[in-house]
Amino acid sequence: MNAHRLFVAAGIFHPESGGPATYLYELLPELQKRGWQPRVVTYGSGDVGTYPYPVRRIPRRLLPIRLAHYAAAAYPLLRWADLVYVHTLDLPLMGGKAKRVVKMVGDQAWERAIRKGWIPPSEDIDTFQTKEYGGVVSAQKAARARQMQAMDGVIVPSQYLKRMVTGWGVDEAKIDVVYNALPPHLLASQTGSDLTQAEARKQLNLPDAPTILTAARLTQWKGIDHLITALQPISEVRLIVAGEGELMDTLKAQAAAAGLGERVSFLGKIPRDKLAVYMKAADYLALYSGYEGLSHTLLESLLAGTPIIASDKGGNPEVVQHTINGLLVPYVDIPALTATIEAAFHPGERERMAANNRVGMERFQFETMVKHTSDVLETYL
Repeated sequence: MNAHRLFVAAGIFHPESGGPATYLYELLPELQKRGWQPRVVTYGSGDVGTYPYPVRRIPRRLLPIRLAHYAAAAYPLLRWADLVYVHTLDLPLMGGKAKRVVKMVGDQAWERAIRKGWIPPSEDIDTFQTKEYGGVVSAQKAARARQMQAMDGVIVPSQYLKRMVTGWGVDEAKIDVVYNALPPHLLASQTGSDLTQAEARKQLNLPDAPTILTAARLTQWKGIDHLITALQPISEVRLIVAGEGELMDTLKAQAAAAGLGERVSFLGKIPRDKLAVYMKAADYLALYSGYEGLSHTLLESLLAGTPIIASDKGGNPEVVQHTINGLLVPYVDIPALTATIEAAFHPGERERMAANNRVGMERFQFETMVKHTSDVLETYL
């Protein structure tokens, strides 16, 4: 069988953090087993000799220089490839006749507009889709839609994102939903531990008290400020925040001002294996975010046996089945969030939902994701 030559055009790649980088690192060796011959071009620096396929890193110099270097590195691969698998918009991919499939996990225009300060950091992503803007924001939205419409195929990790991309004028027939999944070694790290909740708490020196864990980058749309506000009328419940980000000092000050300094703790960034122990120790994982494509954190929590409290936004309802393996809460609705947290700690509720942690998880099997991705890519050869 002849290998299918696959040019992977990425903006970030292992060992950089982030879902897209991890996704490719785990996926590409599996695609090799299925007859694909990947070659990667990405921004960044570091080792390239430890991968079972060629990787070319373009240093992040001044924008015109790095674009020129990326274009030069990509040009021969665009002519070589049977298929181009794109993982970032705005890459300088000029030349070649192979079809192009993009993996889209979010709205780059919305993220960039928030990062650049063109819109308020609290601007809702769903509102952003239909709201009229002027100037540079409008231009970003148009550029994103134009690039997506030009792709031969689109892969998204949730039905929610399929609806969003369809709203950009992309033909629905070109969009395939391939659910995210945890690779086997991460699955083993979550489920291989025989720790009970009591043993996990003892290992972490945590008190035997009602405990919620949230694990996220500390940005505005992750809703950690709303969790802190919702805890104020509730006694005893503790919140553990795992993650780092620009809002760390602001959130610490909010917790202190609310008189919750003893009940809200900030871990910063912690290793994945330690986060798995915190998931075992917690009563619930909370993800009250304004946007999620399809969260790996939710999958990890359920595999650890810990039910979820989540916003009813984005791809969350595709993982969390309300009152079955977790609780969904309208976003933003602080009284509803407070009431949900109180209800979550009624006697027997946690144990009932924890017993359903595998309900629906068959959709998120790693082998299924690999096969589905390979099958979709093959249709464009």
